[in-house]
Parts: sequence; C-alpha cells; structure tokens
Amino acid sequence: MTAPEPETETVGVLVVDDDPLVRAGLVMMLGGAPDIRVVGEAGDGTQVLPMVDRYAPGVVLMDIRMPNMDGLAATEALRARRHAPEVIILTTFDADEHVLRGLRAGAAGFVLKDTPPAEIVDAVRRVAKGLPVLSPAVTRRLIARVAGSGHDRRTRARERLALLNDREREVAVAVGQGRSNAEIGSVLYLSVPTVKTHVSSILTKLDLNNRVQIALLAHDAGLLDDPE
Repeated sequence: MTAPEPETETVGVLVVDDDPLVRAGLVMMLGGAPDIRVVGEAGDGTQVLPMVDRYAPGVVLMDIRMPNMDGLAATEALRARRHAPEVIILTTFDADEHVLRGLRAGAAGFVLKDTPPAEIVDAVRRVAKGLPVLSPAVTRRLIARVAGSGHDRRTRARERLALLNDREREVAVAVGQGRSNAEIGSVLYLSVPTVKTHVSSILTKLDLNNRVQIALLAHDAGLLDDPE
C-alpha cells in the first residue's frame, strides 16, 4: 500500500481593512492560492486581537488607516504578545512615517495596495516561512527618506547595541547598510552560516523580531550616518 503524500501546510491569514471592497479583493486573491486560507476578516483594529485569539492566523494583512483603532496601534498590541502572528502592512504610500512605525513595532514588511496579486501572495508565503518581505536595500531607502533620530532615541539605541559583542555589532551595522548575508560574509570574511548565526544572536540578545528592526536600531544609534 502506497503511503499518502504529505499535505502542504496551509497558511491561515486574517485580512484587516476598513474598506469592504478591498477586503473582498484580498480574500478573492488569496483564495486562489492552494496553500493559503483566509480564516477571518476585520474592519477595525479593535477586532484584531479577539480574532487572532479565535482563529490563530499565521499572518495578518493589516491596513494602516482605520477608524477607532488604526493598524499601527493594532500591530503594536499584537506584536507585543508572545507567539504573535507575522504582520504585513497594507499601505498606499511606500515611504510613509506610519510604515516606519509599523516596522519598528515588529511588522515583517509592507506591501502597496496596488501590488500585483501574485506578489502579495508571495509576501504572505515568505513571512509565513520567517523570511523578510523587505529587502535590506528597500529598508535602507525607507529609513533614509522618512526617518529622523532624536537624541533620546539615539542614546537608547546605543545602550541596546552595547549588549552585542564587537563582531555582532559589525554584522548589525552591515544589516543596516542593506547588505545581504553573502555580502556581509564577503566584507567581514565570514561564512554565510556564521553570518546567519550572528544575526540570530543579535535578534535574541536585543529581543527583536527581524532584520528590519536591526537596521532601524543601527540607524537610530547613528551608525549609518557616515557617507557611503
């Protein structure tokens, strides 16, 4: 008797947007993917935590601008939890200070609402596997365009980075510069597996969610201010 083939793991998605037409479009788009299942829809940020508790999605597609509780506040509340689902921000602007706030809160990345359907589906798949939606280069451009760093923020960032050893600090700066693991390895004379180990250690020591937050912290500390 032939053993049955293992089933492809399905990613549960919660769609959060106050526009019913946008939600309907996203549900239809995601519904066409055999490995993705929309487990629920919400029209306001206040519904997010209860629906996450009820449906346990792996990924939340989160609109930024909503009444009562916006997507940023909902993202911050959600990502403060242990074992929180990944969050992808939905936005109409690709260099918005609100996007940056969402990334600081731990969102895995953002997609524009006019992004081709196949790319949104791919973004869901990527974050479900723990991969970043944003390339380091996109992160760097976003920081450069919309981020400011006050004195208090810089001081706090430098205090946190002081928890790292010298090599981890070098890796953190390289992540902030938009370098891939292979590029970091080449510059610092490290193997790619060793770079990955350092990145994992940085995330653990600093209690961060992803590489995007490493880049933001390096920026806030003023480590990316030198001209390239």
